Order: sequence, then C-alpha cells, then structure tokens
Amino acid sequence: MLCPACRDVLSGRPRVAWPTPVPDGLVTPWVAEAYDGAVRALVVGHKDRGQWGHRRVLGDLLAQAVHGAAAHLDPAVPLLLVPVPSRPGAGRRRGYEATEALVRRAASRVRRVRPTAVAPLLASRGAADQAGLGAGDRAANMAGSMHCPSAALARVGRRWSRAHVLVCDDVLTTGSTAREAQRALEAVGLPPVAVAAVAATPRRAGPGGQEFQTDR
Repeated sequence: MLCPACRDVLSGRPRVAWPTPVPDGLVTPWVAEAYDGAVRALVVGHKDRGQWGHRRVLGDLLAQAVHGAAAHLDPAVPLLLVPVPSRPGAGRRRGYEATEALVRRAASRVRRVRPTAVAPLLASRGAADQAGLGAGDRAANMAGSMHCPSAALARVGRRWSRAHVLVCDDVLTTGSTAREAQRALEAVGLPPVAVAAVAATPRRAGPGGQEFQTDR
C-alpha cells in the first residue's frame, strides 16, 4: 500500500524530538520520522480512514523509535510498551484501537532482540479534540484525563512490574498527551523511562526566528 517513492523517503532513524515548549518533567521523547508528507498520510489513513494495512509500516517505524529509546537501557530488563489510549468510544467507532495496533506491531519487532510486552494500562476519562489547540490549551485539556484501572494493573504481574516502561503514541505534538500518560503511570508506581512515537510534528520558525511546534 506504499509506493517505492514514498517508502524511500522514510528514514526510520530514531532521534530525540523535544516539543517546544517542553512540558515540565517530560521524559525523553524518541521518534522515527517527521509528521509530514507520506508519514502524515499514513497516520491519517490508519487512524481516520480505516486503512488497517498501514499498521505494518507505521508499527515498524514505531519499533525504530523504541529501539532508540532503549539503546542505553539494560538489555536484560524487559520493555513494557504502554499505548496512549483513544478517547472513549473512538475504538468502537473505528472497529479497532489504532495506537494499540501500532504498538503491538512494534513489539513483535522489538521482541526479536529483547523481552518486550504490550500493556494497555491507560484508560481515558475523555478530553476534547486537540486539533487547533496550542500547547497551553492542550495541557489544560489533557490534565487528569487518564488513569490506570486496577484490573489492568493486576494483569501486568510481578514480572513486568520491574520492566522499563515506555509510553507509545503515533504522533508527538506538544507533548501534553504523553505527559498526561506519564503522570497517570507514575501515580501507580510505574514511572516511564521514555516516550516513543512514530513521528513528531515539524518545528516552524515564527516571528523573530523563534521555533514552535506545529499542530496536527
């Protein structure tokens, strides 16, 4: 489903992508691509247009971001990948959980080199659509919007409670969603060591040369 020309522009090289401004306390965010061009079309197609097959390419890119985040971690300690949850009802409307599908694909790749599991620990209490919101409004919108149900925590078990926890998402924009996911996990004693995402929105130069993070 991806032409050779579009595939050739995918680098798959993980890099750190700090949003501007950086939310206080955000752990290091790793991505594989910029949210632009073919990558943007893939994400939108997978999330909003039912193009399920895109999960393979996007999941493989997410795996590269996970590899980058885990490069300096103890390889003997398992990785626990925690997907950012959809808003309530979004998965039912799509027929699948878009981000979790990417994370499961990524885990199948990362698992070839180190123990890795996927744990959908986070649940959303609901938040407004983030499109068009700036960094401050996004942070306010996401504050307190996620929690970890006790049943989900019980499924993690003793083995995975000692794992390196990574928050995983498709796109990193202002970092407010990732920071809220991090907060909810920290609240139950599972502090993430990093964030991994397929892509980050590009930075653009504003008046006076100041950089800012563009919206989705």
